[in-house]
Amino acid sequence: MSGGDVTTAALRWPGLGAWNLYFLGKFVLLWQGMLNFQVLPNLLLAAVLLLPLPRGAALLRASLALPAGLALLYHDSWLPPVGRVLERLQALLDFSPAYLLELGGRFLDWRSLAGVLLALLAYGLLAPWLRLTTVSLAGLLWLGAQSLAPLWSPPVRPLPAVAGAPAAPASAPALASSGPPDNATLDNYLQDFYRSESERRVDLGAAAKGAPFDLLLLNVCSLGWSDLRAVGLERHPFLERMDILFDNFNSATAYSGPAALRLQRASCGQTSHSALYQPAPEQCQLFDSLARLGYRVDLALNHNGRFDNYLQSIRTAGRLPEPLFPAESLPRTWVGFDASPINRDRDQLEAWWRLRRDKPAERVSLLYQTITLHDGNREILADGRTRSAGYGPRAQHLLDDFDAFIGELERSGRPTVVVLIPEHGAALHGDRMQIAGMREIPSPSITHIPVGVKLVGLPLDSATGRQRVSAPSSYLALAELLVRLHGGPPADGRGFDRAALARDLPQTAKVAENSGSVLLEYGGRPYVRLQERGQWLPYPQEER
Repeated sequence: MSGGDVTTAALRWPGLGAWNLYFLGKFVLLWQGMLNFQVLPNLLLAAVLLLPLPRGAALLRASLALPAGLALLYHDSWLPPVGRVLERLQALLDFSPAYLLELGGRFLDWRSLAGVLLALLAYGLLAPWLRLTTVSLAGLLWLGAQSLAPLWSPPVRPLPAVAGAPAAPASAPALASSGPPDNATLDNYLQDFYRSESERRVDLGAAAKGAPFDLLLLNVCSLGWSDLRAVGLERHPFLERMDILFDNFNSATAYSGPAALRLQRASCGQTSHSALYQPAPEQCQLFDSLARLGYRVDLALNHNGRFDNYLQSIRTAGRLPEPLFPAESLPRTWVGFDASPINRDRDQLEAWWRLRRDKPAERVSLLYQTITLHDGNREILADGRTRSAGYGPRAQHLLDDFDAFIGELERSGRPTVVVLIPEHGAALHGDRMQIAGMREIPSPSITHIPVGVKLVGLPLDSATGRQRVSAPSSYLALAELLVRLHGGPPADGRGFDRAALARDLPQTAKVAENSGSVLLEYGGRPYVRLQERGQWLPYPQEER
């Protein structure tokens, strides 16, 4: 054999070999909607793997291709960007070992492992008989052609307006949603939304005309409508007590810190996530407005608030006082995902009520924040050990405690407005883009929260019963409702008309944003953008 023949043999075009399993596995995940497949980098990786190289260079390529392939797989997944993970690294390190183990089990359950083993077995059986490299390349080229199809397709024309179609309610922002849902259209829609929201205000500071009442805001972490349905508690007696219940309220975020900031700025329209960390006009500050109305503002939590510097951040942003009762001063019922103590909700609320009865203040507002339902909490047993606590039993405990406390308020006769305002849902069921408990993307099932208002000891018009608000709503609607309540009942002496209180409240289009992701509803469908100036993608609406 001549030297030229040896060189030709050594530089023979290789197949993809075991890398076929990598690409074929990606095709399966893409078909299931579990990948955001980027065609160009995957084609580039395949091309590099197919280049004929001398033995030494081929070994170097193999050592570099493995980390590159893993990085590309992560990039193609719906997992948060690496920058976001590094940003949250300290918070992740604060998780207890038991919670980290639980999270690991969600990523690698027995069905996933069984699927990997079956794929390996199928590859071993088929590789000797099929040219899998041809299949992989054909799949990549077909996906490449699919991604280029919009370039030579005719543009989609906006749908004409239908004659006689009902106009949007006067309180809803007029946002155009007739163009095709491409990147430019959705970017413009988002900018128009924030522009219109920046002009919306509710003046709570000039509303105190009626008789004084207390205001209790029950700020619950991890309580969404989808979670209540999952555990069969959507018709719990506490919710049935509500005089006004919002069926379509958007929390606008999937995390506690931003949710607290949005509640504190309820008197103004919805801002972008980044704007939450900029100074807000004084009129936007809900608790400042309450203080000007003569309220003493109280704060209570059933935890220590140290995780992710939560307590300090909400106190600074909302100029809130120290919590009334340190978590360590009351008995522990749960242990948090970060191994911190958590009190029973009724213990905290009754401690506040004892304090309230001894104070002569005319008006008192309480912001009560509870993490009883947070993912990863554990129940404390009689012998001091802990065990995993299911969401359903904890939700039953929390709602029962709230219900019992409402009964105590009713027996006292003290005029009180009780507002249930969850921060976000728990994501009990994952979907194609996020595992259960993951909230990096503010999906509709996470941001759709049950918000209710109970009027205790206030005069009510018996001619109207409890009301349900089905219009798309957010914090501005809650602020407007407080304005109407502070305005006092009608002069006819029949008390508050609950239908009038709930009528024509401000509507807010469905937009939700976390750090690094934004989701909006356009044309009745949710779309998500995972990075600044990134592409908009349809969000899968079914749960798994």
